[in-house]
Amino acid sequence: MITLNHTIVPALDNDEAAGFLAGILGLEVLPPDGMDGHFAPVRVNDTLTLEFMTVDEPAPVHLAFEVDTAAFDAILARVRERGVAFGSRPYDWANERTDHPLCARGFFFRDASGHLYEVMDAGR
Repeated sequence: MITLNHTIVPALDNDEAAGFLAGILGLEVLPPDGMDGHFAPVRVNDTLTLEFMTVDEPAPVHLAFEVDTAAFDAILARVRERGVAFGSRPYDWANERTDHPLCARGFFFRDASGHLYEVMDAGR
């Protein structure tokens, strides 16, 4: 068995990026990590942590999350409450729709570093 333990996510501001994603997804931001505390970690689940690291020019990444229906509804509500642009297609991530091409409901949104996040409802 292979399990992904963590991955580095480059960001313009590691603390802001970690707080943004954790706030949207309802996840926990952990205390600073790394040799000099230069990572802002977000615990995704028991086996995966995203380690946000500040860099001058972050290369955008795409991270997709499959969630149950209750979590999907809560995440979508937080996105709307915070005025975050979202959309049903990676190339049209601000159309305010959830008719995802690969599942019954899903959407994409971006952060300040240009990362494209995807949330898919696994329950439908």
